[in-house]
Parts: sequence; structure tokens; C-alpha cells
Amino acid sequence: MTKTDYKLIAKSYLISSTGLFISSTTMLIFSVFKTLTDQQVTVELKNDLSITGVLKSVDQFLNIRLDNIQVLDPARHPHMMAVKNCFIRGSVVRYVQLPGENVDTQLLEDATRREAQAQAKR
Repeated sequence: MTKTDYKLIAKSYLISSTGLFISSTTMLIFSVFKTLTDQQVTVELKNDLSITGVLKSVDQFLNIRLDNIQVLDPARHPHMMAVKNCFIRGSVVRYVQLPGENVDTQLLEDATRREAQAQAKR
């Protein structure tokens, strides 16, 4: 992978009759996000709102907390201009742009390959 920003789709949940289980794909994305705490990221929501800010925390449901946010299109979202910190529910995230220099792409590729092999065996 040679791109500087990586788009990770953050919506992979497995639902069974016993309740909500977090898939191993979600845990892989979660572990990548945990390593990027205190880094600048851009989050695009499903309502086309894009927010850039410092990633402060992420949980196992891929809920994200950002500090020092800036809205990328303030003309479309003027109500967000006064907001400095926000909590974003994981289910409304379309994608997250990550700083490429801070992502261990080799580790991510290996983990993704192992996950694909495990799913192929099922």
C-alpha cells in the first residue's frame, strides 16, 4: 500500500440470536485506531459532514471522540462552527482518513491476510 491516507469502513458487526458480537474485522480496525490516539484524523459521516480533529479515544463499537475539531465545509454546516470537541457514534461513520506515516501497513496487511484465510476456511 502506497497511499498516504487509508479509508477504513467502520461498520462490521455480526448479529446472532444471542445478541451483538463484535467481529474480528472490527477488532482489527479498533486496534489500528487505538495506535493513532492523539493523531490528526478526518472522519466523514454518512450525512456528508467531514470533521478533522485529534483522535482522543475510540471504543470497541468504533465510537470516536475528537478534540480541536474543524468542519471541512463550514458553509454547509454553520451550526458546527462553535463546536470544539465531539463524540461520533460508530454507526454513522462512512470512512476515516488516517495519517499514512503513522500506520504500520505491513502489520495491517498481515492481519488482513490472516483474517481472509480464516474466513475462507469457514
